[in-house]
This record gives sequence, structure tokens and C-alpha cells, in this order.
Amino acid sequence: MQEASFSGLIKAICYIVAFYYIFKFLARIFLPVLVKKAVEKAGENFQRQQQYSQDASWQKTQRNTDEVIINTANAKNPRETKKVGDYVDYEEID
Repeated sequence: MQEASFSGLIKAICYIVAFYYIFKFLARIFLPVLVKKAVEKAGENFQRQQQYSQDASWQKTQRNTDEVIINTANAKNPRETKKVGDYVDYEEID
């Protein structure tokens, strides 16, 4: 069975502090590069999706150029306004 010693505690604290500063230093170097790559990849994905969407809508309009649809159901009947109720004029009483 091992016992904890004061020198072992100091060593552990030194390792933790050293690891923290090394990690902090490496993060300052590599984190901007990683973020830049992630943003570029997201931009490429967005461009690809936009291009696919535009291609799909262009193909859809190309297919439907021969077809003309006229809805005559609403053309015969003029639009009716909703009748909500009667107009009531209020008068102030002193």
C-alpha cells in the first residue's frame, strides 16, 4: 500500500499546471487554423447545397414549360368581402 506524500502532491500540481500551459500554447497556434478549415468546409457545403437547389429548380421549370394551368373556378365569381357585422356609431353621454 502506498501513502500520499507532500512531494507527490507538488509533482501532480506541477504536471497539471504544465499540461494547462502547454495546452493553452498549442490551442493558440492550432485553433485558428482548425476554425478556418471548419468555416471553409461549411462554406463549401453551403455552396454545394445552393448549386443543387438551383439546378433542381431549373430542371423543374424546364420540364413544365409545355404545361399551362388556368384556374377558372375563381374567375367567374368575384371576390366577396367578409360581412363582419353592422356599423354602430357611439355617442358620448355627459
